[in-house]
Amino acid sequence: MLALEWRSFPRAAALFVAVSMAIYLILFLGLLMWMSFMGSRVLMSLHALELGASAAAVGILIALYGLGPLVLSVYSGKVVDRVGSYRPIFFGLIGIAAGLAIPWLFPVFAALCIAALLLGIAFVFLNIAMQNLVISFGDAEARTRNVSLQSLAISLAALLGPLLVGISIDHRGHVPTFLYLALVVVCAWIGWIFCRRLVPRQARGAKHGVGGGVRNLLAQPRLRNVIVTSALVVAGVDLYTFYMPIYGHAVGLSATMIGVVLAAHAAATFVVRVFLPLLVRRWEEDRVMTASMLLAGATFLLFPFAERVTSLLLLSFVLGLGLGVGQPLSVIMAYNRAPAGRTGEALGLRFSLVNLTHMIIPLVFGTIGSALGLVTVFLANSALMLGGGYVHYRGAKK
Repeated sequence: MLALEWRSFPRAAALFVAVSMAIYLILFLGLLMWMSFMGSRVLMSLHALELGASAAAVGILIALYGLGPLVLSVYSGKVVDRVGSYRPIFFGLIGIAAGLAIPWLFPVFAALCIAALLLGIAFVFLNIAMQNLVISFGDAEARTRNVSLQSLAISLAALLGPLLVGISIDHRGHVPTFLYLALVVVCAWIGWIFCRRLVPRQARGAKHGVGGGVRNLLAQPRLRNVIVTSALVVAGVDLYTFYMPIYGHAVGLSATMIGVVLAAHAAATFVVRVFLPLLVRRWEEDRVMTASMLLAGATFLLFPFAERVTSLLLLSFVLGLGLGVGQPLSVIMAYNRAPAGRTGEALGLRFSLVNLTHMIIPLVFGTIGSALGLVTVFLANSALMLGGGYVHYRGAKK
């Protein structure tokens, strides 16, 4: 018996190494894609301004990025459930490369609009497939670790993409930078072709799922609770990103110090995601999610009373610890609570609601802020987070 167990050990170790290697390679290729996509948003805006577009036209251009994810997220999840993750990623990378090449070939504003729409459509299929693939490796603990690593890769891409784009624009210009980003995505596409052999068959999406549509998914309380909570977390991140610079300016902070305060939030997000697997293992998913929302709500409540840089730095860091947990953890929980064979559809529904939140919440709270002042925005967001944390706690308890 001992001999049999000893003989099986090398096979188990080899499987573990192969899966680990596949995860890190997939995340590296994802890093190249996310970096190019996030950098393209900055590049699109700056190039549109160089072409003489108005601020309203730039707003429409950026809105076109979100149109595809808003409309096609659930459908893309169904595609991933039906055909697996490989082909959506394969063709998604081609779509992103093509979208980046269009402004290089045709440097006019109309081409930018077409490119933004194509980039959004390609990204939604690619992103849902990538999430579903990464989270499908291993058991529950491995899933948490993998999603934590993926969130770190996205955070790093959000830092490197705009930075490298800015450097390239200053040294080479706007139009050549589109080509450079497209070539980076082509490299990721070539790597993905070789990556196919490293992806275990069981990591692909289920090919047959039970039907029922969106209403069927939302009728399941545990999954609905996670999806709504995810939207509230995204609302908190958006409102902080939009209103922190305005509040900092109102209290007399310089542009540099506002940037430092925002950087403290980003640093806390990165730190807490490193320790996410440990937190989930220690306190379980629902407790961590509830605690993160309550922490964020309490922190928003204190913002109107902070006017010094040190206070704002501390609050921004604490807020990052709270909100930084919510996004990756909601992905894990949506996957774990989805019906068999419908994990991609559940992730797509979550992504669709997240994009709807991106569009609606800033408009609603912008109206509130204009009418009643910035303090009201922070207080209302605090109530949103605290109420969401309580609702999530009650739902988990049931």
